[in-house]
Amino acid sequence: MLELSPEAVTILMFTGLIAGLLMGHSLAFVLGGLAVIFGLLGWGPGCFYMFAGRIYNIMDNYILIAIPLFILMARFLDGSGVAEKLFDAMRYLFGPVRGGIAIAVIVVSTLFGACTGIIGASVVTMGLLGLPLMLKYGYDKRLSCGCITAGGALGILIPPSIMLIVMANQANLSVGKLFAGAIGPGLVLSGLYIGYILIKCGLNPKLGPPISKEEREAVSNKDITLMVLRSMVPPLILILGVLGSIFLGVATPTEASGVGAMLAFFLVVAYRKINWKGFYEVLKETAVTTSMVLIVLCGATCFTGVFLGLGGGDVVRNLILGVGFGKWGTFIVMMIILFFLGMFIDWIGIVMIVFPIFLPIAEQLGFDKLWFVVIIAVMLQDSFLTPPFGYALFYLKGVAPPEVKTKDIYWGSFPFWRLMELGLVICVLFPKTITWLPSILVD
Repeated sequence: MLELSPEAVTILMFTGLIAGLLMGHSLAFVLGGLAVIFGLLGWGPGCFYMFAGRIYNIMDNYILIAIPLFILMARFLDGSGVAEKLFDAMRYLFGPVRGGIAIAVIVVSTLFGACTGIIGASVVTMGLLGLPLMLKYGYDKRLSCGCITAGGALGILIPPSIMLIVMANQANLSVGKLFAGAIGPGLVLSGLYIGYILIKCGLNPKLGPPISKEEREAVSNKDITLMVLRSMVPPLILILGVLGSIFLGVATPTEASGVGAMLAFFLVVAYRKINWKGFYEVLKETAVTTSMVLIVLCGATCFTGVFLGLGGGDVVRNLILGVGFGKWGTFIVMMIILFFLGMFIDWIGIVMIVFPIFLPIAEQLGFDKLWFVVIIAVMLQDSFLTPPFGYALFYLKGVAPPEVKTKDIYWGSFPFWRLMELGLVICVLFPKTITWLPSILVD
């Protein structure tokens, strides 16, 4: 065993973390590998007992059962055809407006996000449905890519979200309250995106031209109204079934996740989109995604245990508080740290690493815990769009037509993650955006 100072541990562990990620290794194994190396250096073989205990706590956590069930719900919904019908209806509804198809993407992504809890389903679905259509109508490639990546990222903020479930578990908060608290910021961001598209395309119609008058008149107002109403029924059933059961106190979030998975399965059956091969693929994708989330959780909990145990948490805490910027200056420092971590690390790793450090600081400074956790969730929206490791960027690149280049996706997303930060400022200036709904919906 080596005698390492807490300062040396902090520098070496975070340097190793960034180096491992830049070398292309998986986050779970980088975190787990660093935990083993520094655990052995600091404590010797006894560190493995600590690892076993922390991993067992994850395995034995009732709240985390909701993760595979919400993922299963999202996979069923993705294969049901609900998003296609909803997007088609919204396209005719908003099509006559400049930037109307891009607005339809945001609206559908918002509703779809309230039914899935993961960003992959929303980004890929909108990338397949919306991007070719926007390019066909002459939309600017960068605007098209930006609205898809930003809209898809809402799926991890608007409940039911697996990120919020992990956050609630780590912060020892009610999942129902956290779900309610995230609804307001999610709608604020959605509204900012729509406003930006309207202004941008209003000033320069070539960026998002409306659909032709002939195409719009080919479908009557009555038909459009029926299309919208019919397409809205399935997502509303899911939203009311999952969130309604939580907020009314009928079911716990874990039980509600089971309700959501069952309702999504019924939708797939009702739309006749299921067969044995498709059912197998849904289960396989659910198992793969769940395994990815949980193995990162295991690696991150071991990393955090070693980092905090060797004094790294105290070093970071003292550094943040010691800069002497006061309450809001310290808050800004924490947000900047989250922004830079989001450029390199998955949200799961960020939550597991920063929560044990940031939450005590926030409580010491007098911030409401629920408000602060939701603020972190809003800030982490950036992490899905900021290069080099923004997940939404890679999801879209995987389904984008050949004429859409990586730089189009990167630059198209840039103004939207500026809007995310504007949304963060709004939530800071108007905290009731977060705290009002939990106060009336959840005891």
